[in-house]
Amino acid sequence: MSLFRSIFKYVWPSMRKYKFLFYGSFLLFGIRALLENVIKPIFFKRIIDNLSSSVDEMNRLLLEPTLLNLVLIIVIINFSLTLISRLGKFMIYDFEIKVIKELRNFSFSKITNNSQTFFANTFAGSLVTKSNRFVRSFETMFDILIYQFYGTLIAFIGMFFVLYNQSKQACVVFSLFVFIYILIIILFLKTKIIYDADESTSDSKLSGRLSDVFGNMLAVKIFSAKKNEKEKFREITTQAETKSKKAWFFGGKIEIAQALFGSITLSLLLYLLIKLWLKGQISTGTVVLIQTYMITIYEKLWDLSNAMMKFTKSAAEMKEVVEIFETVPDIEDPKNPEKLNMTKGHLVFNNVSFSYKNGQEVFSNFSIDIAPGERIGLVGHSGAGKSTFTNLILRFSDVSAGGVTIDGQDIRNVTQDDLRSVISYVPQESILFHRTIRENIAYGKDNATDEDVIEVAKKAYAHDFIEKLPYKYETYVGERGVKLSGGERQRVAIARAMIKDAPILILDEATSSLDSVSETYIQKAFDELMKNKTTIVIAHRLSTISKMDRIIVLEDGKITEQGTHADLIARGGDYADLWNHQVGGFIE
Repeated sequence: MSLFRSIFKYVWPSMRKYKFLFYGSFLLFGIRALLENVIKPIFFKRIIDNLSSSVDEMNRLLLEPTLLNLVLIIVIINFSLTLISRLGKFMIYDFEIKVIKELRNFSFSKITNNSQTFFANTFAGSLVTKSNRFVRSFETMFDILIYQFYGTLIAFIGMFFVLYNQSKQACVVFSLFVFIYILIIILFLKTKIIYDADESTSDSKLSGRLSDVFGNMLAVKIFSAKKNEKEKFREITTQAETKSKKAWFFGGKIEIAQALFGSITLSLLLYLLIKLWLKGQISTGTVVLIQTYMITIYEKLWDLSNAMMKFTKSAAEMKEVVEIFETVPDIEDPKNPEKLNMTKGHLVFNNVSFSYKNGQEVFSNFSIDIAPGERIGLVGHSGAGKSTFTNLILRFSDVSAGGVTIDGQDIRNVTQDDLRSVISYVPQESILFHRTIRENIAYGKDNATDEDVIEVAKKAYAHDFIEKLPYKYETYVGERGVKLSGGERQRVAIARAMIKDAPILILDEATSSLDSVSETYIQKAFDELMKNKTTIVIAHRLSTISKMDRIIVLEDGKITEQGTHADLIARGGDYADLWNHQVGGFIE
């Protein structure tokens, strides 16, 4: 039950927004269940009782109006059922469509609230699959709730009261049958839901593997690894087959138990009804009515048991997303965030310490003061702490001790979105959406005009190659920008950073994918872009930072040297050693 409570906690807020549709559909389907399963058979009973009565020709003529009235009532009931069913269906359609939209937005919001570390450690394909299944599973569960659970409950309650008045003995058998049948289903489902959860987990793993392989197909082909990937995929599908077989075959065992119990009970009830009829305690119509009720409720319970298996399977699928919802993000916004007051870009690390969860220490009492508008070059061997430095500024990670401030405001006291709104960041690997070039560049600024996009594209020396593309700025770049060359992707990413026009600029090897001619042009654009901006350039190619105001050398999370390029070369220390040992401008 805890699983269903946790699911309900997340879906009810979206459902209660449309209470009228929710309660209206339940009301209509309740009326439908009573009319179709309880009331209509009563009038058939009356017809049969009248037809089976021993009457002469004169009495038959007298019975004709009564029979015609009964038939008319049944026709009216059928007509009413059609109207109620259609209206109820439309209300359910409207309700589900609206709630599905709400749940999609909610799921997207909750998942994207997680930290960058979460996404780095999670298959994107699995997240997509889980998110889609969360919405589909709600639709399945709600349909089962209103059509099977609710419809069966209303039918049972109505039948119980009618049978109680017709034959208390038959009512007892009927009630015991329903109670034991449902008990059997519940007992079996406790195990079934475990198997369904295992099957769902296995399916998500399979989706994640597909996404991983399809997303890295170039590597698969380059390393001739198709055969190896096929074998590994077969292993995963074999595991999925085992999990599915357990879940499906166990469901088959449930059906066998239900069929045996149902057949025995129906036979016993029929025997009881015949005995009661022979004694004259019930009429022919009552026998037919009770048998109709019994067959109807048996069919409904059979459908209900199958529906409950789907219901638990859907719950197991939703459980995967609920677990993500309930995961506390590594990085959280403050409950009462301060108003953003970061306009100059004065960046300070004050006695910062940081260690990864595995205990690996990167910084210990690390301090640095970067003045507004100062241009900083950050160098060091791999593992020196350069990436961690930028991650802490962007709050992709949080400091273990100390603090990072911008213009005197602790970055933990504002929302992450507000913080990152004052930082333009160009990573080493360009991140582009499978959208048009115009959309990718404009992503850095809300309501960016076409003129804005073209202006920054020219500054980033991207305009010329864009104009040569078939659809120019409306050209789709492919997933992660695969339709563009490395240099073209980087220039689009740089243009996007330019259009953001934030007071702090971070360039993480932003020119690494450019040829020397393009790099020269980009450096000129950067000189203009860096004006009045606090700039941090992480570089392996030292030529890209030689004109920085200050160059900082990091080793093992400590500043070993800092100064201008000329000062550090003259000093003959670590930086000079790095400069002298470069091959093609890169640190070895």
